Amino acid sequence: MVKHRSFVEMGLTTCCCFSRGKNKVTVQLLLLRYCFKVSKSPSLEVLPAMPPLLLILLQISSSCLWLGRGEVVTSFESSCPQFFFRETPPNDALEPENPAWICQRYKNRYYFATLYDRSRRIPVYSAYLYQPGPGTRPKTWLVEPQLMGLSYPKTMEKEWTLLNYFNVTLEQLGKSQAVLQDYKNLTGLNRGHLNPSGHHPDSVSRTATFSLTNIVPQDEKLNGGAWNNYEQQTMMRRTQDCNATYVVVGAVPGNNYIAKGRVNKPSHIWSSACCEVDNNHRKSWAVIAENDKNEVHLLTLGELEEVLTELYGREQVFLFDSDCPRE
Repeated sequence: MVKHRSFVEMGLTTCCCFSRGKNKVTVQLLLLRYCFKVSKSPSLEVLPAMPPLLLILLQISSSCLWLGRGEVVTSFESSCPQFFFRETPPNDALEPENPAWICQRYKNRYYFATLYDRSRRIPVYSAYLYQPGPGTRPKTWLVEPQLMGLSYPKTMEKEWTLLNYFNVTLEQLGKSQAVLQDYKNLTGLNRGHLNPSGHHPDSVSRTATFSLTNIVPQDEKLNGGAWNNYEQQTMMRRTQDCNATYVVVGAVPGNNYIAKGRVNKPSHIWSSACCEVDNNHRKSWAVIAENDKNEVHLLTLGELEEVLTELYGREQVFLFDSDCPRE
């Protein structure tokens, strides 16, 4: 018996990497299977000895890129508070009946936070720092294994990886979240990011946004029209004098579904921002759009909170700490 505590402490990401080519993938999967077995061990102190061949392969694999990690946590305040102004998430007026708090992590770094609605299979909101930069749009879509249970890896994975190497069925995966099949053959809708990839500075941070937990069925004209104009043009103008801009963007659940009732189609898409100009000056703004019209309405933060309070029909909604101006 040997100690492998470091593998557990690192989230097992070192041995869960892949190389291109069938032979290299096969070699890496030996490590992946061992790591998954280790992750289910009842003890973090003493784990089954790693076979010598796997130890050698691990050393060879140490140069692999780390995959993303989407950690299901108990609260944002204790795990990834840095994405919220004054480290204060929205109050629980938006919380669904079956929530999941996800700190979205990629290559050993957090990039944003997502409150996810397990039952409707859409995100409630995403919180991130606005830091746009050059980069290409990723094409790979990922899912969150830990939504099936905390015994699964923290790494964001491709569907085929889970289906082929973790003995997970598509039905099992689909019970906890939306899958790629849910977004096929859509009419008038497409996969709309809440947290847009273009609001991040490089290819790594942009890839982190390509999780299906960050996606809602969005009107295709809105997504490619007025909403895109807000994300790319209005945000750039509004943030010119900001040292830091905290963003919370969300979706109001609607009465319609796609994928035979599996995935909710939001009735509204909204976004809010709190900008720190300097230590003594802050400003804010917000927008909302109906998810069947190519129109975006600019609001004050206070106005958006009142609209959301009415749409949700619960207690008063607060999206940011009280130090962020509402007017």
